[in-house]
Amino acid sequence: MEFLTHDKLVIVGAAGMIGSNMVQTALMMGLTDDICLYDVFSPEGVAEEMRQSGFGSVKITATTDAAEAYTGAKYIISSGGAPRKEGMTREDLLAGNCKIAENLGKDIQSYCPDVKHVVIIFNPADLTGLVTLLYSGLKPSQVTTLAGLDTTRLQSALAKKFGVMQDEIEGCATYGGHGEQMAVFGSHVTIAGRKLTDIIGTAEFPEQEWDDMKTAVTQGGAAIIKLRGRSSFQSPAYLSVEMIRSVMGGEKFRFPVGTYVNNDKYNHIMMAMKTTLDENGATYEVPQGTPEENAKLDASYEHLCKMRDELVTLGIVPPISEWSKINPNL
Repeated sequence: MEFLTHDKLVIVGAAGMIGSNMVQTALMMGLTDDICLYDVFSPEGVAEEMRQSGFGSVKITATTDAAEAYTGAKYIISSGGAPRKEGMTREDLLAGNCKIAENLGKDIQSYCPDVKHVVIIFNPADLTGLVTLLYSGLKPSQVTTLAGLDTTRLQSALAKKFGVMQDEIEGCATYGGHGEQMAVFGSHVTIAGRKLTDIIGTAEFPEQEWDDMKTAVTQGGAAIIKLRGRSSFQSPAYLSVEMIRSVMGGEKFRFPVGTYVNNDKYNHIMMAMKTTLDENGATYEVPQGTPEENAKLDASYEHLCKMRDELVTLGIVPPISEWSKINPNL
């Protein structure tokens, strides 16, 4: 098998459902021949299953030791936080998972400061990604968070509604926070070549049905918990491995990612923007939609700022004015 790279990829939280699916997906995609499984609970069982799958000339290691896992790492995907349970929002995980993110950032700083890219997917991802970036000392382009899952939920909902394949839904995106306050943009969407804006408000797709669909998309994670009795694991695993593949030089990532934003309008925050993710990491531009969509993005930003400020109150991060002392890149 040919691999995209021979660099070390670390899967954090590898003993869990998301992590173990990430390991298998990375191996099936042929990303690298050096994969390390790391978890505070032994991931050796996952490693044994992967070896017994017959993936051939791949070095698969498993460890509960942070130093062993991160030393020499060039790419990291972390699902290493507590999962959502029924009745919980992503925000309910804020304090505990952001403390885990702080430790992750410090481990990166200590053991692999020359890592090329880190993908964070444990919730609330916008804040855990921000905390990881702060304490890792990395550049903003080097740390991204999973946001594409919101876009694929919108895409799949529209595909089901109109009876088309998902790739016939183009221009589909959600921006802002990875939570129920996300901004769903429909103004750039086409459905098998038809503009969504021409369909909304007709008998085929009444305005109320579109509003209900947007609400359902923002609550997509809760819906999976009700359907499966546990939080999503296959879709975040697959999309996050697609993300890391793109920075390894593979296929470009198709959807928005969460990235560090600091401009005249939105500052010192991690949120989904109109992004490009490639070997150079993440670059972004601020999306432009209808006045209503832009206002929703502003509201999502304000919600994220409140959670960020709560982290200051909790003592997990210092005031923004001191961030550059911890990470000169910010």
